[in-house]
Amino acid sequence: MNNELRPFWNRIFSFNWKFGLFLILIVCLPRFILVLKANSSGHYGAIGMIMGISAIAPFLFLSKEGQKKIGITKPRRYSWLWIAFIAGLIASFLLYALGHSLYGSSYENWYEYIGKSYNIPKGIHGNDKAMLFSIMAITGMIFSPIGEELFFRGIVHSSFAKSIGERKASLVDSLAFSLTHISHFGLVFVNSHWSFFTIPALIWVSGMFLVSLLFFMFRKHSGSILGAIICHAAFNLGMIFCIFYLQ
Repeated sequence: MNNELRPFWNRIFSFNWKFGLFLILIVCLPRFILVLKANSSGHYGAIGMIMGISAIAPFLFLSKEGQKKIGITKPRRYSWLWIAFIAGLIASFLLYALGHSLYGSSYENWYEYIGKSYNIPKGIHGNDKAMLFSIMAITGMIFSPIGEELFFRGIVHSSFAKSIGERKASLVDSLAFSLTHISHFGLVFVNSHWSFFTIPALIWVSGMFLVSLLFFMFRKHSGSILGAIICHAAFNLGMIFCIFYLQ
């Protein structure tokens, strides 16, 4: 019996791979376009709206049973939350080290390009820099981890898992997550024109694919979507620290 969806949506959809694909198309494609527009205009307000839509999708479409099935529940193993946080930090620093060793401070370095969206004033130091870092870190640890994990490792993953199993579903949601992030880096807007950094983009997408699998691993081991959210939040914290203090 299909009891994951709310009764209204049950009349329209089945909770399976087709529903998951529908979600990817209606959320990820507009997001891709909006991020590209934000990168060219410098106005990122619409990104918050997309993260909000991603976060509410499970509550809009899913019944209480469906929400529980996607991991909106208490963790079974709280120790895995600490491990998830440490693993997320390590992953972000490894990706920084790879980008810095290959591309230095050029825009072919993914953290360097993403960092320009933070509009960090040149010459900022001390308490002012620490304050701006804190604001960006808190924002980065809340909005995208909650929105993206409830969406990708939550409702999208579980809808595919219903049809093809957990392991294959983790590959699908990781692929969707990583390809969506080409709009954040890969297809870049530099010096008033668009470019595509083929090899850096391939490395970046591969990195996003692997960290996505990492996020899923901690959802699985903790028994809750919170494991994925915490790992993702730690990854974002590490990335923002690298952008502010190591670039």
